[in-house]
Amino acid sequence: MRSIWNGAISFGLVSIPIKLVNATENHSISFRQIHTEDGGRIRYRKFCELEDREVTGQEISKGYEDADGTIIPITDEDLAGLPIPTARTIEIVAFVPEDRIDPLQMDAAYYLAAGGAPAAKPYTLLREALKRSNKVAIAKFALRGKERLGMLRVVGDAIAMHGLLWPDEVRAPEGVAPDSSVTVRDKELDLADALMDTLGEVDLKDLHDEYREAVEEVIAAKASGEAPPETPAPERGGKVLDLMAALENSVRAARESRGEEPEEAEVKRLPQRKTSRSSPKETGGKKSTSTTKKTASGARKSTAKTSQSEKKTTAKKTPAKKTPAKKSASRKRPA
Repeated sequence: MRSIWNGAISFGLVSIPIKLVNATENHSISFRQIHTEDGGRIRYRKFCELEDREVTGQEISKGYEDADGTIIPITDEDLAGLPIPTARTIEIVAFVPEDRIDPLQMDAAYYLAAGGAPAAKPYTLLREALKRSNKVAIAKFALRGKERLGMLRVVGDAIAMHGLLWPDEVRAPEGVAPDSSVTVRDKELDLADALMDTLGEVDLKDLHDEYREAVEEVIAAKASGEAPPETPAPERGGKVLDLMAALENSVRAARESRGEEPEEAEVKRLPQRKTSRSSPKETGGKKSTSTTKKTASGARKSTAKTSQSEKKTTAKKTPAKKTPAKKSASRKRPA
């Protein structure tokens, strides 16, 4: 990998020479602009407004346009002499837990390679310190004409740096969430939870760019004079009116795609959430009354059977266990 920036990591009084290399690569297919009628390339030429002629790259430099339209020339020497310590240094300013970093701030990723044998020991020291602390380093550095924020973390045996947006560059999510108040029922959350469990996890290494593969097939077919492959149009679903039915169908489809039996969705109950709604009216009184009636009815039948059997026995043999039942039944008979 070719380095795009050479400098050093400033770690207190320790200086670690490093080389900055891109940690990611772009596999997107790029297209050229062509003239529709004859297929000729469309190119952009750079003209000087004052001389009305095309200029080469060697004749082009930077300039800042002021509010009144005045152009102020800025040379590379002007930028190289900026009085900031991060011009050629990745200056570590703090160590924080990784969860303190908002993913919205994440930008381009780079690998930091040790710049020669003398950098091996301090490089390893910083890497192991980051490992043991379970923290990431927050640093400032200058790249491509502006100062940036970065996060250093350990990836394997290397140190990676993620460019971070400045906090004021991240927009607040105002006006994004639905305006109207929406109430989600517990059953809907239970089904959504069941769908999440059914879909399970995935190894990100198994995912690939299907769109790029389809474009490559089209290019290969047209290059060989064949008709490009036809892709069936996706089915347009109707407007979802029943969210519960949609969730149940999603769980069923997910199970079928995994080769499982298409049975009814097993809904896992979520813990009961405390709400401010008033509790339902108590109906225990009615239920207890009906239960008392059934108990009294059963007690009457039991008492009748007991009295018949007692007639056949002598008065001396009075069972001690049945006496409480008689008393209980006699008390409940008016009900």
